[in-house]
Amino acid sequence: MSDPIIDLHSDDYFMGEALRQAAKAYELGEVPVGAVIVREGRIIARAANQVEALKDATAHAEMLALTQAQNAAGDWRLTDCTLYVTKEPCPMCAGAVVHTRLARVVFGAGDPKGGAAGGALNLLQFPTLNHRCEITSGVRLAECRELLRSFFAAQRAAKAKVNGEET
Repeated sequence: MSDPIIDLHSDDYFMGEALRQAAKAYELGEVPVGAVIVREGRIIARAANQVEALKDATAHAEMLALTQAQNAAGDWRLTDCTLYVTKEPCPMCAGAVVHTRLARVVFGAGDPKGGAAGGALNLLQFPTLNHRCEITSGVRLAECRELLRSFFAAQRAAKAKVNGEET
């Protein structure tokens, strides 16, 4: 018996699942980004950042989730899938999203300095690329933003303590 189908229009629900992954990353000392990929109302991939754990700069939540989703789908094309991610994808992840032909990307917190889904640039809808994704931004924005803010504040405080600075 398969899992029940969840409302396909429940961006809040699926972002909540991505937030759970981001919280796991936070607990492990990773930048708290989480991702899930949904196909036909079911989550087929879940991942959290593992850059530090794997000592791999490409181990972003999105990249790990894409690999899982391709395995689950039995194909590198994910044309009927949606990626939910807590932070706007970077250029590397956005490039992988375009190459896997995801239908849609939903993210929480934008990244005006490095985001590639409309922040610093928009690779997901770049006119000369062979695929363009639908983008929905700002889903559960406050929670996604607070997780990142809290993480980086703790990182700065820890660094200041090591350097003997007052916080």
